[in-house]
Amino acid sequence: MRTIAEINDKISRKAATVWTVEELKARVADVGIAQAAKEVDVITTGTFEPMESSGAIINLGHTDPPIKIRQCWIDGVPAYSGFGAVDLYLGATQVGESMDGEEVRERGGGHVIADLIAGKPVHLRAIGQVTDCYPRASFETTITKDTINQFYLFNPRNVYQNFIVGVNGGDRPLFTYLGPLQPRLGNAVYSNPGAISPLLNDPDLQLIGIGTRIFLGGGIGYVSWEGTQHFPLQKRLPNRTPIGPAATLALIGDAKQMDPRWVRGCYFKNYGPSLMLGVGIPLPVLQEEVIAHCAVRDQDLVAPVVDFSIPRRVRPTFGLVSYAQLKGGRIVIDGKPVRVAPLASIYLSRQVAMELKQWIEAGKFYLSEFVGAIPSDRTFLPQDVWGSQIEIN
Repeated sequence: MRTIAEINDKISRKAATVWTVEELKARVADVGIAQAAKEVDVITTGTFEPMESSGAIINLGHTDPPIKIRQCWIDGVPAYSGFGAVDLYLGATQVGESMDGEEVRERGGGHVIADLIAGKPVHLRAIGQVTDCYPRASFETTITKDTINQFYLFNPRNVYQNFIVGVNGGDRPLFTYLGPLQPRLGNAVYSNPGAISPLLNDPDLQLIGIGTRIFLGGGIGYVSWEGTQHFPLQKRLPNRTPIGPAATLALIGDAKQMDPRWVRGCYFKNYGPSLMLGVGIPLPVLQEEVIAHCAVRDQDLVAPVVDFSIPRRVRPTFGLVSYAQLKGGRIVIDGKPVRVAPLASIYLSRQVAMELKQWIEAGKFYLSEFVGAIPSDRTFLPQDVWGSQIEIN
């Protein structure tokens, strides 16, 4: 039907028809898949949710005399320094430390990343390994995003294609990466925004690959690789959407160009810090099949209800529930109604898709051909399989 080059030509002339994925679903309900496919060029998707497998690459620039950093703290949060002399990696979930070395779990790498993106100054303290070419032993300063060379997000695992619903069947409160779970099935929490989420609208990743240009944190980013824990072999429904955690993406983008509205540090009580991140992915309408996949509704998508009270890697489930049920605010487990809340912001997920639509309509964002496919055959390897094979004589 169309090529990306043809769509980009329409974008350059501000003649492209762009719909958010919710607008597409509504249009399909009115006129059907075939007619909708004739009318639209690009569909925008979005999510705004915690993405803890994220972090920032920072290059400070060399000091005089030079330093080879071996320990570093940015606003009290340890940054990894085990590569270039003044290259750092600041992980979103790294916890802060007080001056006496005590952990400060309420503030972490995600908060520091968000502060830098917002243009705020942050304190940096570094200890060096003294060598002939790097004679400086320590360094302390204040940095902003404008006083460092590189500052970009490099996120090993973002935009899960589906996830789980967390509950607690035990007798005490649990504090998890989904937030607090109340005992005796007191509440349930889900993470994925459902039918507006990027990867659920391209279930076999036919449109998204290495090099795909995306909306990342309010700036332009790219898909750089498969994400960690990428598991495309997850069981799937007849509509090809997975019944649990499946594909993931590694993402990269210039943090200096990002908007603090879409990158926010957060904290989960008794668990630790993380990063709320807005990600939007455009889906070019290259053939009618794209519309068929994007027409998927919340009632057509399911997630497993997982009991966190069992402290094992593989936990028992209470079966599958649809996203329509989840967004209704209550699900039924073993005959008991359980209140439900989303971890993702449904409102801001919609706003990500809308802002990306506006960028494309204004000719500020062009689609890219991907240069490599995301693997479709990755298995999920648990570490305990290997550990069980080790014998100590």
